Amino acid sequence: MRHSNGIRRATLATTAVTAVAAAVTGILPGTAMAASTTTSTPPPACPASALQVSAWQAVHRPVGTGTGAAVVQFTNLSRRTCVLKGHPTVAGAGNGSPAHNTPLKVTPTGRAATVTVRPHGKAWVKLTFVQVQGEADGYCVSGKDPVTYPTMVIGLPHSGKHQVALNDGVWAECDNKVTVTPVSAVKPS
Repeated sequence: MRHSNGIRRATLATTAVTAVAAAVTGILPGTAMAASTTTSTPPPACPASALQVSAWQAVHRPVGTGTGAAVVQFTNLSRRTCVLKGHPTVAGAGNGSPAHNTPLKVTPTGRAATVTVRPHGKAWVKLTFVQVQGEADGYCVSGKDPVTYPTMVIGLPHSGKHQVALNDGVWAECDNKVTVTPVSAVKPS
């Protein structure tokens, strides 16, 4: 008899636990739980109009007298969460206009991942140029003339092109080449 009392108690305990679980989850005993039909739609790409773009010279950059490397920051000014992804395109803006620009040869580094940017959130890319050497007008190791631009046009896949000036000088580079990181949620130095 003891054995059957133990089984009866275990059955009662299991039934009690099932009843409590059903009360908490709203599922009645004996009914099957339906698979969730709610799907989460990922946030859309950040539109160009939602982004404020700023740039400054990077702390860690190649030795030389030009810009060397810059950090470009994208701030989501909208009230909606959106995403950024990919490597930027880069062009020097001639005559201060995005329509009159000189595309730079871009070498992407790192693997692109989707970065979710909440309202007032930020994301970054780092641009590393072929550095200008020397004093005064400077020179390029390749023998080409250095180039300076008052602004650069930075493009992001599905998020438009943005004309931006450095907050601490002009863009100076050699050979119209740039190495770029993908958009990141981590601020580079």
